[in-house]
Amino acid sequence: MKDNFFCKKTFLNLYEQPSYNSKVASQIIYGEKFKILSKNKKWVKIKNVFDNYVGYVKHENFSDNHKPTHKICNLKANIFRKSKSKTKNFLPFGAKISIINQNKKFVEFEKNKWIKKIDIKKLDYIEKNFIKIFKKFLNVKYVWGGKTFQGIDCSALLQIFFYYNNLFYPRDTKDQIKYSIKRISKKFKRGDIIFWKGHVAICVNSKQLIHAYGPKKKVLIMPIKKTIKRILDTASLEVRKISKIKF
Repeated sequence: MKDNFFCKKTFLNLYEQPSYNSKVASQIIYGEKFKILSKNKKWVKIKNVFDNYVGYVKHENFSDNHKPTHKICNLKANIFRKSKSKTKNFLPFGAKISIINQNKKFVEFEKNKWIKKIDIKKLDYIEKNFIKIFKKFLNVKYVWGGKTFQGIDCSALLQIFFYYNNLFYPRDTKDQIKYSIKRISKKFKRGDIIFWKGHVAICVNSKQLIHAYGPKKKVLIMPIKKTIKRILDTASLEVRKISKIKF
């Protein structure tokens, strides 16, 4: 058995246990690399190579031969047929593809599957404007374990920036807190990361933050001070750490 495999669907849910009744802990997206730890007829236990996250996925569309050259740079990229007719399928932000053919406006990444060139960047492209990435997800619904345009959670919103830039960052808030270096300051600044127990947000500027917020059921921008007070009043949670995006 080969060591590394790649997801070849838009995304796959990663379950805590081999059952649809189990909680969805995370997802793996198209082109994401993983190792198979064990399997049976229905379920495969895997470890995500990027963040070492372990969980169960259904036997689906895997590949052991994928050499990505580009990545999706927009929230979602519509998939077209050879006739350039739209399908109802998309690739999510950060998905890693391998170009096998191209023309003036489109690239082919699988047989008879095309996407627009404006939806991709080279794999080694670095996007330093983290706010630009986070704002792509504005109004995307909050989904526990989600990582895509169909739904995302607070820790994935932060992690996806690092994944896009080919940099390691943990998946869960509890691990992100440990991994991040504390910043000591009385004032909030653009790029500050605010951690609570089980929640994280990123400062857009000195007065506003962006987060995937469960109670509001979507990704949105809110005032920093009012949000801190709201979380304290409604969930009895105080800010545990303030860090900063560095790469």
